[in-house]
Parts: sequence; structure tokens; C-alpha cells
Amino acid sequence: MSFLNFRAITKGFPGVQALDGVSFQVAQGSCHALMGENGAGKSTLGKILAGVYTPDSGAIELEGTPIAPETPLAARHLGIAMVHQELAFCPNLSIAENLCMGSIPSRWGWVDRRKMYRQATAMLEAIGAPFDVRRPIGQLSTGQEQLVQIAAAVGTGARIIVFDEPTSSLSVAESEHLFSLLQRLRERGITIVYVSHRMEEIFRLCDAITVLRDGRHVITESISDTNNDRVIRQMVGRDVQAHEPAHTARPLGDEILRVEGLSSPGKFSGISFSVRAGEVVGLAGLVGAGRSEVAQAIFGIDPAATGRVLMEGRQLPLGDVSAALSAGLGLLPEDRKRMGLVLSMNCRENTSLATLDRLSSGGFIRRKKERELAGTYAKRLRVKAPSMESITGGLSGGNQQKIALAKWLVRECRLLIVDEPTRGVDVGAKAEIHQLLDELACEGVAVLVISSELPEVMNLSRRILVMRQGRLVGELPRAEFTQPALMRLMAGVAEEPVTT
Repeated sequence: MSFLNFRAITKGFPGVQALDGVSFQVAQGSCHALMGENGAGKSTLGKILAGVYTPDSGAIELEGTPIAPETPLAARHLGIAMVHQELAFCPNLSIAENLCMGSIPSRWGWVDRRKMYRQATAMLEAIGAPFDVRRPIGQLSTGQEQLVQIAAAVGTGARIIVFDEPTSSLSVAESEHLFSLLQRLRERGITIVYVSHRMEEIFRLCDAITVLRDGRHVITESISDTNNDRVIRQMVGRDVQAHEPAHTARPLGDEILRVEGLSSPGKFSGISFSVRAGEVVGLAGLVGAGRSEVAQAIFGIDPAATGRVLMEGRQLPLGDVSAALSAGLGLLPEDRKRMGLVLSMNCRENTSLATLDRLSSGGFIRRKKERELAGTYAKRLRVKAPSMESITGGLSGGNQQKIALAKWLVRECRLLIVDEPTRGVDVGAKAEIHQLLDELACEGVAVLVISSELPEVMNLSRRILVMRQGRLVGELPRAEFTQPALMRLMAGVAEEPVTT
């Protein structure tokens, strides 16, 4: 008898069939990978197990007994929890209040804050995340929020935990901490359903793998019986090969961006560099090094920034997003949910959001032109959505990322800053986005790429700038790219002398 059994699970949403008769089994105490392209149905299946969605048909059996959790609370009573890819906290409440939201301790009709703080502290200590539980959760970084969500799942005493892209917001150190935690959970007999697009994690952590494609089950097999190329073919139905970017062989154009002595108190200082037309420059560094903060300051988001930012020789006023937009600058932010999209708006509206000034005439938006542009770039990026009138918040994380990128492609920027461009994106879509950035550079667009994935920033860039503790500490040309060289600069570790 299998521990966890999915039987012909089917789930549809308006205009899209998310799951179509999916059946497979998960062994007790195992780490079971769930893979597929964006929109393949992975997160939907995890949410059905965790009581967020109910299936249209099919059944789930736990130790031979049918279960049908209709709410997350019902799932929790069955010993099932989920760590979601898209974080959902109340940012104005404390860490403790968020962690104890489902069962806030009370005494004589009043919240027992002392007990609540003890419970929250114990939940965080269980995963080695010693945050101040009185701190508002809105003050945490995305990676820290992810750890709090993991603490919430582990703290319920769950027997089954679904992890949906758990490392998408974590630093290298935080990811290693998570991997150690997963090992400890497995030693306690907890079953893990692990959704990730990162192959190295799947082959490092998991015992078995299930691949979904277009909502259907493709295969379930032992991780020892497969390999990277086989999984990719099963996911996308075709071979995906990495190519040398074409822009690296082309001559560079004029200087587009020049940054001189850019500083912001407590974030970064003395940042100076330039980017030329047709050039892709990488910006690498550990989490907290100041990469995203520099990007935001260049785009005019940081009112405290000082220094000079010049676009094609013309100095931009700092702290003025409108001036940056008018100069041809675009920013795809790291956090698409908070800064990149309006999730309650539809795909068409989000795609045109940065270009309304060009689509308006006499105070009215030219809807026909807007629909044409949105449709063109949705097709170019292979966005999987029922239609461009679909609410953006209903798309998978990867398809949301494509809409966020399409918004800036419509704008036709002279300089595009992309911060974690493939976060939460499957291997097929990642290759497509890489190719698209290469095409933009070949067309003469200047691109600044920020990525925590060193292979990504190395593959895309002509040269890489390295930040550490808010300062630029080095630059490597493409011929000198190696992960050890970049890590040494990022961590401030001197190269070991060669002994003979």
C-alpha cells in the first residue's frame, strides 16, 4: 500500500485545464520531485493536496484512506502543510502574529502575547532562523519571509509538506540551510513533495520524480533512473540547448548608461560603471551586497541616492522615475508581486502599464493598439494564459514573470535592467528569456542583468561587475569567467597560492 496516492486528479479554471487525470504515488518519508514547465499544473496539484483548491474529479488517498481537504485548516488537521512560492503574509503584523494566525493563543478573551511570542520563537528556532518575532514582517527581505513561511509549515507538526519553489528567494547560504533542514525532516519521517525548476536541487535532494506537461502526467520514476537531459525532454517535449550569445561577437555601440559615485546611506556607496549599446553587463554579489538597491537608485526609486546617472550623456535627476522612463530606462524588479505587476489587473493591462503615455490619445487609451501589442509580446514570450483578459494573479509564477518582462519589451527601452529575470521560471522558458535578452542586445539595447544564479549571469554577460557589502569590488571579462573567481570576489576571499 502506498503512503500518498493521487488518482485521476482533474482541475479546470475558466479557459484552461490545469490538471487532466493525473495519477501517481509518493512513498512515505521520501522527497518526491514534481517538475514541469510553467503552467504544467505543479502548483495546482500541490494546492489541491494542501486544501487551497478542490479537484473537479479524482481522489487522494493517504495510507489507503480517501481524503478531501477543502481548506488549508482541514489539510493541517490531516498533517499536510505547504510552503508557497508566492508569499502571502500580512506585512503590517508582526512575525509572531503571522506565524500564529490560525491559532492565536488567548487568555480571558485577550490575546496572550507572551505565549504567542514563545510559540513563534520556538517555531523559528526549529529551523534555525532566530528573528525577533516582534518585528513587522513587512521589514523582512523576501528570503527571510520565505524562511518564516517554512517555519510556519514545520511548526504545525505536518507529516507531509509541499515545498513550491522554496529556494527561489534564498541566498546560497540560506539554501544550504534549507537543504540541511530538509534532511532533518526526512530523518523524522516527514514526506516532502518538492516543486523546483532547479535541476541541481532535484538530483541532490530527491528520491523520485514526477513530470507533468500541459496538465497531464508524463512519468514517475526513481531519480537514479533519469538525468538532466531526459527530464528536460519530458518537461518540454523537445531538446533545449544552451548557445553562445550572439551579442558577444558583435561590436559595441555608444555608451548608453554612465553611473558616477552613486551612493545611498546604509545601502551602497561609490558605485561607478558604464554600459554600452548592444552590451549585456552582469551584476553579481551575495544577497545583501546592494545589487537590487543600485538598480532601484538608477531607475529613480531611491530618494536618498546621491551621485550622477547619465543616459546617453544626459544627466538624470535622481529619485525621478518619470525622468528615467522618458530617457528610455526600464526595470524588471526582483519582486514581481510587489513591484513588477498589479496582480488584480488583467494581462493586457499589465503589459501596457509602462506604455500608456504612448497608447493614449486625447486622454483615452487606444484599445485596439493596446490589444495588438499585448498579443504580440505574449506570443513572443509564449505566455500560457486563457487570454490576455485573464487576471494576472491567476497565472503561474513563471507566466507572471513573462508578463512583467513583456511590459518593458512593449516600452522599447534603450537600457533594460533585469533583476532575477528567470526567478520561478522553468528550464524551457529560461532558455527563451535568455535568447530574448540576447536578441535585445543584438538590436542595440543596453542590458544590465542581476542574478543570484552564477551560471545564468555568466552565460548572458559580456562582462560581470561584482559587488560586496555595498561596493564594487571587481570586474571580470567573459574570457575570465569562472564560478570560483566570482565567488572569491563576492565573498572577499583571496585566491589560494599555487604550491609546487
